[in-house]
Amino acid sequence: MKMVSAERPSDRSGRRYHIAVAPGQVAPYVLLPGDPSRARRIAKYWDESELIAEHREYVTYTGRYKGVPVSVTSTGIGGPAAAIAVEELASVGAHTFIRVGSTGAIVKEVGLGELIIPLGAVRLDGTSKQYVREEYPAVPHYEVLVALIEAAEGLGYKYHLGIVASTDSFYTGQGRPGYGGYRQSWMLNLVDDLRNAKVLSFEMECSTIFTLSNLFGLRSGAVLAVFANRVTNEFEVKGEEEAIKVANEAVKILSEWDSMKERENKKYWHPSLSRG
Repeated sequence: MKMVSAERPSDRSGRRYHIAVAPGQVAPYVLLPGDPSRARRIAKYWDESELIAEHREYVTYTGRYKGVPVSVTSTGIGGPAAAIAVEELASVGAHTFIRVGSTGAIVKEVGLGELIIPLGAVRLDGTSKQYVREEYPAVPHYEVLVALIEAAEGLGYKYHLGIVASTDSFYTGQGRPGYGGYRQSWMLNLVDDLRNAKVLSFEMECSTIFTLSNLFGLRSGAVLAVFANRVTNEFEVKGEEEAIKVANEAVKILSEWDSMKERENKKYWHPSLSRG
């Protein structure tokens, strides 16, 4: 594949190097799971879907959910790969991103299989720091946040709202011992310090996706299935289907709200638009 530019790698059709997607091939609304196999599971809930591209960790489908154009692109694990996905998807026309992921709770009251809809993320990643100073907040767009809450309520799923912590390391970065029991002193207090700050869980992509979306004038949010609880020392792949259903429904809700804004010539959605 010959690229026309080293600065923003794409071929002559505009197909981006990493995600292998060209303009016109993705919808404005894109779901971002980490796991490529989860992308396939997400697309199975749609009215119709087409495999657009498979390259590295990036698997992309485009289709319709309840009549709304939607895409899904897997990002792999961590901030660096997620940042590439956001950069390249935005460059081909996407404007709204919903991370559909998993998370490990660090508080007892959040159970396996339940959902967390983040209000923000502690930026313990390295990627977002390559874009903006550390004090810049990693927060979702309020419209995406409220749409996810509305979807979870409509589906009757148990969910929690709160802050998550995004890291680049699943092991030492989340206070687990490394290979052979390797530790540094700061790791010993990490979980307790975050718990005392009312942080609910660890995950690995939200801070990057939220930060980049805000910097670029895009919208983003996340719904996370709780696979682990560090207090009870439990781990089970559970809640994934519920997270997928919430994300898909949120896309439909956002599409309806966007249509309301356009019809009423409003820049921002607010509750009275729905009552009008």
